[in-house]
Amino acid sequence: MWRGFVLFLITTGVVAAQQPTARELFNRALQEEQHGHDAAAIQGYEQLLRLYPDNMAVRANLGVALAHEGHYDEAIAQYQRVLAVAPNDYGLLTDLGLAYFKKTDYSDAMRELEAATQIKPPDAQLAIVMGQCEIKLGQAKAAAAMLLPLEPANSANPDFEYVLGTAMIHSGHQLDGVSRLEKAGTLARSGEDWMEAGTTLMDLNRFTHAVKDLEAAMELNPGLPEIDTRLGMAKDMTGDTTGAEPLLRQALARDPNDFNANLYLGSILYKQRDMANAKPYLDRALKLNPQSPTALYEVALWESTSSHFDVAAKELEHLEKSYPNWLQPHVELAVVYYRLKRPADGMRERNIVANLEAKQQQAGPPGFQPE
Repeated sequence: MWRGFVLFLITTGVVAAQQPTARELFNRALQEEQHGHDAAAIQGYEQLLRLYPDNMAVRANLGVALAHEGHYDEAIAQYQRVLAVAPNDYGLLTDLGLAYFKKTDYSDAMRELEAATQIKPPDAQLAIVMGQCEIKLGQAKAAAAMLLPLEPANSANPDFEYVLGTAMIHSGHQLDGVSRLEKAGTLARSGEDWMEAGTTLMDLNRFTHAVKDLEAAMELNPGLPEIDTRLGMAKDMTGDTTGAEPLLRQALARDPNDFNANLYLGSILYKQRDMANAKPYLDRALKLNPQSPTALYEVALWESTSSHFDVAAKELEHLEKSYPNWLQPHVELAVVYYRLKRPADGMRERNIVANLEAKQQQAGPPGFQPE
C-alpha cells in the first residue's frame, strides 16, 4: 500500500471544502481493504479516481486491492501508471513483480523484482519469490546461488528452506536439496515436503532412506495424493513386499486406475507366483500406460512363465527394438527363443547379452533404466 495519499491529496490543489469528502472516501476504502473486503475497497478507490484521476497513491492502493481479488492484469496496469511517475519506488516494483508472479509470468516478475533489488537488498520473502521464479524459468543453479548466502539468517524459515532445497535438487545437488526439504518438513510439519524429499530419494535409488521420509509424510498427512503408492513402491524396492502390498491395495481402493499401484502390486503377486491374481493388475497397468516399457516387460514375464512363449516373444521383441541397450529383455528373450526351439535366435540374444554386460562393466553403474 502506498502511504503517500494524505500528503499527496493536500498538495493537489483540491479546495478545502472537497478534502473531507475525499478523505472520507479514502478512509472507507482503506478500512474495507484492511478487513479483507477487497471488492468494496476497489469500488471506493475507483470512485476516488473518478474525482482525482491523477492521484497516484489511490491508484497504487487500487492495484493492491485488485491483486488481492486475482485481477492481476488490471493491477499491473495500475502499478505501471504509478511507476511512470515514481519509477524507483521499491514497494511498487515489488508489488508489480508479485502480480506478475501470481499470474505465472515469471520472466516479467524477475525483471521487476531485480529492479527492486537494485534499490534495496531483498528480504527473505522476496528472495523466496525470486528463487521460485528462477526455478520455473529453468535457472535453478542461479536460484541456489542467490539463496545460499541468505540461508544462515533464514534457516528457521521453512518456506526459504523448501525453495532452496528445490533449487538444489534441480541444479544437480539432490542430496543437499533433500536435507533442506526434510528440514522444511520438520519446521512446518509438512507432509508434502517429506513426500517430495522421499520421491527425490527414490529417483536416486536410495530406497531405505526414501521409506523413512515417506513414512514421515504419511504420519503427518495420510491423505496425501499417491502417498500409499509411493511408500508401497519404496518398500517393494527394499524387498519389503509384506509391507508394500497392503499399501498398494490401499492406493487402489482410492483409485483403481493408479498406474504404479497396479504395476507394482501385479509385480509383487507375480514374484509370489500368484499368477491368476497378478495378471489383471499387470494388464490394467499396461492398458493405462501402453507406452510403459516396464509394464510391457512385466506382462512379457508373466506370459513367459505361463508358457505363452509366442506372445512373450512378440512383446520382448518390441521392447528390444525400442530399447536395444536394455539388458533384461534380451536375457528373457534368449530363454523364450530356446523354449520355442529357435536356438540360433537364442544364441544371438545371448551374444547381445554378453556384449551389453561387457559395455556395462566398462561404463560402471548405474545400468540402463528405461523409465
